[in-house]
Amino acid sequence: MPRYEFRCRECDQTFEVNRPMSASGDPAACPDGHDDTVKLLSTVALSGVRSGVRSGGGMPARMPAPPRGGCCGGGCGCG
Repeated sequence: MPRYEFRCRECDQTFEVNRPMSASGDPAACPDGHDDTVKLLSTVALSGVRSGVRSGGGMPARMPAPPRGGCCGGGCGCG
């Protein structure tokens, strides 16, 4: 089941809630009982290593770094 992170605006405590994706946008009360909470944006960490082995080296092949864009993530026509 996915885990969602929230922050209480009253006591500034950060807490996690396990719930189905269908309920991801539902409000959550903080453990201290406050109702003024906000859902935080979560990120996913990936290792960047492909499955498989390089020939002769025995080490996993590393994935290439993603391209780095300029303004607005690479779409420089944004203003």
